[in-house]
Amino acid sequence: MRIAVLILMLILADTAHAGLTERELSSVRIAPPPAAAVPLNLALRDGAGDSISLREALAGRPALLVPVDYTCRTTCGPVLAIAATALSQTGLKPGTDFHLIIVGIDPNDDSTAARSITEAQILDENLAHGTRVLTGDAGAVSNLLDAIGYRTAYDAESDQFAHPTAALTLTADGRVARVLSSLALEPGDLRLALVEASEGSIGGFSGQIALLCYGYDPVHGIYTPAIRRVLAGVAVLTILALALALVFLRRRSSANAEAS
Repeated sequence: MRIAVLILMLILADTAHAGLTERELSSVRIAPPPAAAVPLNLALRDGAGDSISLREALAGRPALLVPVDYTCRTTCGPVLAIAATALSQTGLKPGTDFHLIIVGIDPNDDSTAARSITEAQILDENLAHGTRVLTGDAGAVSNLLDAIGYRTAYDAESDQFAHPTAALTLTADGRVARVLSSLALEPGDLRLALVEASEGSIGGFSGQIALLCYGYDPVHGIYTPAIRRVLAGVAVLTILALALALVFLRRRSSANAEAS
């Protein structure tokens, strides 16, 4: 399914973004600034059209934040379907362990458009109850996207946005924990990302142990700072254990020599 989505993206790219220049397309990216966090007091609208802040949307829980264009005619529908499927298979409880927060990047999209695409793609009732579907005016949307380093380009010719296919895990207080490809969300990786964002409050002991492996960054082939410290400590303990073993063996050899 995901391969098909990627092929579809390539087929439709020229049509969907025909009015954008190469320079404009090159500006489309996701690059959260250091210590990036969403503005918790930012006022948006929920699926019913009522005012809601991001603090209220998080409700003290980690979240998967997925920016989408609610009237997108290419990848946004499949992106939501992929996220919904992966989240339903994580073994975590939506609304209790985490929230799914979907935010519209087009300020012209209203709550009706938001509900239309999300209800079509999020079929798990439990997940739907744990989902916050948000829209906002131009200022609010711009403030949110700027805060997380999410850059888009608007194509007036097709009335569509070129935007990153990315999802972000947020801590309960709104800090950006990780950036993930929204077209390649796997249940196991997504579970670990949410456990990491929860800072130990969900996932149980097994989840915390799994994070020792999750600290490895396969993209760059390096370990995250916390895991590097753990590995350094293990290395020191290993060296000390070897040194003590050598001392013990040497003393034992000397004792045997004296006894003979």
